[in-house]
Amino acid sequence: MSNQISRKNYKKAFSIVELMVVVIILGLLASIVVPNLIGKSDDAKKQLVVVQIKQLEEALKLFRLDIGKYPTTEESLKALISKPEGDGNYENYGSGGYLGSSSIPRDPWNNPYIYISNGSKIEIISLGADGKEGGKSENKDIKLSEIVR
Repeated sequence: MSNQISRKNYKKAFSIVELMVVVIILGLLASIVVPNLIGKSDDAKKQLVVVQIKQLEEALKLFRLDIGKYPTTEESLKALISKPEGDGNYENYGSGGYLGSSSIPRDPWNNPYIYISNGSKIEIISLGADGKEGGKSENKDIKLSEIVR
């Protein structure tokens, strides 16, 4: 009986050796996982830019279907959320705009998208992480014309 009593009173805690083994295992897992995660944030932001640019392109195509032309560079992407002022023929302008929101999205680095139109062609540009023209890797500009479809 005394054997059973001593087993019941056994402390339910981890020994220092068991804790060290757990810490070593966690360290090994971290050394495998962390390098794979570094840089993924930049890749995710670039992919988000591509998705947003494609959405803006689709909204601009709907605008062109209703109005017969793309918004001018001066009218900008704002033409997708509110009817442009001016001499243009906007009788068929979609009620509620073309984006489904009351604001134009900004890129993941919180910079505005650049919109350029010559009337028949459009270009949408994100200036990348640095917000400046040009650049490499995460600072590289992302353009609608360079997106692989």
